[in-house]
Amino acid sequence: MTHSLHDLVEHGHIVICCGTGGVGKTTTAAVLALEGARRGRDAVVVTIDPAKRLANALGLAELSNTAHEIDRALWDPEGGAPSNGRLAALMLDTKSTFDTLVTRYAESPQQAERILANRFYRNISGALSGTQEYMAMEKLHELHEDGGYELIVVDTPPTRHALDFLDAPQRLLRLLDNHIFRLLMMPTRAYLRVASVAVQMFLRTVSKVVGTEVVEDVVAFFRAFEGMEQGFRERAERVMKLLADSGTRFVLVTTPRRDAVEEAEFFAQRLAETSIDVDALIVNRVHPRFGDENPDGLRRRAAELAASAGAAADPAVKDAGSRLAALYDNLADFQEISEREATHLTGVQGRVGGAAIAHVPFLATDVHDFEGLREVGRLLFEPAEVRG
Repeated sequence: MTHSLHDLVEHGHIVICCGTGGVGKTTTAAVLALEGARRGRDAVVVTIDPAKRLANALGLAELSNTAHEIDRALWDPEGGAPSNGRLAALMLDTKSTFDTLVTRYAESPQQAERILANRFYRNISGALSGTQEYMAMEKLHELHEDGGYELIVVDTPPTRHALDFLDAPQRLLRLLDNHIFRLLMMPTRAYLRVASVAVQMFLRTVSKVVGTEVVEDVVAFFRAFEGMEQGFRERAERVMKLLADSGTRFVLVTTPRRDAVEEAEFFAQRLAETSIDVDALIVNRVHPRFGDENPDGLRRRAAELAASAGAAADPAVKDAGSRLAALYDNLADFQEISEREATHLTGVQGRVGGAAIAHVPFLATDVHDFEGLREVGRLLFEPAEVRG
């Protein structure tokens, strides 16, 4: 298990950022990739969130399914990073990734063309439940095998189902072994003509429900798919090994809001169920604690100051006392919020065990450019005494 964020960006190969929506997960993913590049690594950040938050944070008009290298002048304006550091970004295009996979495993260009032109395939390649998650894993594997990247940071979708991609390779294997899948493949194999009679009966029944044209498209798709199963099976198995590899790290991102923390606990539990450790917990938008005095003491001091101000004859003293009392009240509010947030975080911090834990305070502005990303990186990676 990783015990520091420094180890994560310096030695991790794949870093998967997970968490619910609106907690700064996309920003965190970009910051981790940026820090890796600043330390001399060839880094890429990948989002499977269709929103354009990542492109905006990186100062880009848009992202595509192909990794786009970012101009060094944008992420290293002072020129202090090692020359071998690189930073790239991409946004998953589910259909394009599926098309590439079909082309790779087709036995001929003609077979690939039949599949890509099939109406059933065109519908499932971008819309079928689970397709996006599996294609995210395919893209991850592609970057691992062919991209030459030392650090791959993945920003998962902002939903409770963001971890479905962990099950995607296994789900594909289950599909390839599924009874119905095997039946649909049978009509194309001469030595299984006897079994095809049962298949035809099954298809006629289904046709009454969904229509003959739909069934014909489905059968045509599976016939075109024949011979490609083994390539998909081997790929899924390699992806599963990659997820379990020691170089793959998991970062849980949250805010101290009660609902966000509850979601973070859900994610931590889900990861634990698949025997995956959380390597780091990053809590964004935290209210810092100012001093050790408790809120009750601060409010008593505020009341004393307000009483003294009320009794003062001098208007200037009265005004100064009233303003100071208001400041003490305000400080008490902040301390109460800080204590409440700490209470909210107790459960999830206990659940992640020995993971690195980092808190990022509220910033004056939203993060929407490299300056903001560098500021978050400074808060995560520089000791407090260095930051001043």
